[in-house]
Amino acid sequence: MTVLKAFRLPAGLAHRLSSLAKVTHRSEKFYVSEALAHYLEDYADAQIAKDRFNDPRSKIISGTELRKRLGV
Repeated sequence: MTVLKAFRLPAGLAHRLSSLAKVTHRSEKFYVSEALAHYLEDYADAQIAKDRFNDPRSKIISGTELRKRLGV
């Protein structure tokens, strides 16, 4: 199922999106969906890392110890 969302983009960004879609023969929707999906994944990963870093119960190990555990 898809849901209609309407939002405004800065003119320069909208132009870049339009140009990319034309050159690659893809829809603007394709690029907006892909970009948003990747952004949300990255944001979630960053938030998890931040939460773990700020959790006083989390054990922080050195880079040396990490490499040793990974065998590199």
